[in-house]
Amino acid sequence: MTAQPGGGNVDKSNTVPTFIEGQPLAGKGVLIVVENLPLPFDRRVWQEARTLRAAGAEVSVICPKGKGYEKSYELIDGVHIHRHSLPLDASGALGFLLEYGAALFWETILAWRIYFKRGFHVIQGCNPPDMIFLVALPFKLLGVKYIFDHHDINPELYEAKFNRRGFFWKLMVLFEKLTFKAADVTMATNRSYRQIAIERGGIDPDKVFVVRSGPDLGRLVRVPPVESWKNGRRHMVGYVGVMGDQEGIDLLIEAVEHIVRKLGRDDIQFCLVGGGPSLTSLKAMVEERGLGEFVTFTGRAPDHVLFEVLSTMDVGVNPDRVNAMNDKSTMNKIMEYMAMGKPVVQFDVTEGRFSAQDSSLYAAPNNARDLGDKIIELIDDPARREAMGLSGRTRVEEELGWGRQIAPLLAAYAKVLEMPVANTSHGGPDAG
Repeated sequence: MTAQPGGGNVDKSNTVPTFIEGQPLAGKGVLIVVENLPLPFDRRVWQEARTLRAAGAEVSVICPKGKGYEKSYELIDGVHIHRHSLPLDASGALGFLLEYGAALFWETILAWRIYFKRGFHVIQGCNPPDMIFLVALPFKLLGVKYIFDHHDINPELYEAKFNRRGFFWKLMVLFEKLTFKAADVTMATNRSYRQIAIERGGIDPDKVFVVRSGPDLGRLVRVPPVESWKNGRRHMVGYVGVMGDQEGIDLLIEAVEHIVRKLGRDDIQFCLVGGGPSLTSLKAMVEERGLGEFVTFTGRAPDHVLFEVLSTMDVGVNPDRVNAMNDKSTMNKIMEYMAMGKPVVQFDVTEGRFSAQDSSLYAAPNNARDLGDKIIELIDDPARREAMGLSGRTRVEEELGWGRQIAPLLAAYAKVLEMPVANTSHGGPDAG
């Protein structure tokens, strides 16, 4: 059944399955190692884990603890989740290296515990950082295969965060090279990352599978608009994501200032959902500019708040700066906006344009004023908003939703395990 932007039906072909016919991974054990977010909060990895479980695999996950996810062990939906502490609050390049070192220690300890308790045939390492291959290397000597799940291009991410290269950037380049060398198969989140794996990583194209971070349409549920989020205003623009230095939220605040001060618009509320290291400084920036009444920060929010904001907003905004990192990366927030039938405004980057196509307007690179103008252009054209929202929703249903990623995910595992590729009705692989 197809869900329309204004309705409540669910496209069941684009949800995480509970059972995959034929159980192609029955009898196989999988260990997933992810460092930057706990499960089930990390949506991509959680969708992968549940899908592999539905295919018959015994799935174990190693991840950090986080707020609301403090238990050292949980069994959720048949997935064994092992969490470890990260006592260091990293800041700066040296801080991140210390954090990664602590994480690698616990990942190694837990991996051996899981190996002796349940065993596994495949380790799937989810970056950042590009150091998880160090956990996998000893197990490769025992015949365990390694899949690299390529979430971020870390040399570009480092440069975007710290605006420089140097010694630590060279380390990122080295770790990436060693990661690709250790990988038996690579899963890329988009076509740009696939090309990096082939050209920069030297991976055989037949061993690189595009598995996008498609939305689970069974989880993203549109609810009735909640007018209180608009703070008494007629319209609302929403942002969902991390509050970090490289997310360009300072440019969004400049766009808000342009809209309020230069264009004289006081009928739009901006609601920003998410937490992160820059949240405090961004709040201070808003107050310094006298924009507090126009901008709401929710902080890290539970799903019901996320769904309320996504359902209430008229336009979704992605202010990520145009740089080498963001140009080649797929931002999950864009597809979440599209899944909820909302039009998008963003800067013009390669993968952002591929994802959204004609469901988005594209501002001039890093131009806050043009970003604001594009937002107003959509706010003042409700018919266009509706058409663009429907286009985005249709694209998620037909090409980008999680159900369309199941076949390439299983194909990657079939390749690494040297098994026949499983037939699935959930959609074909993105080979591009």
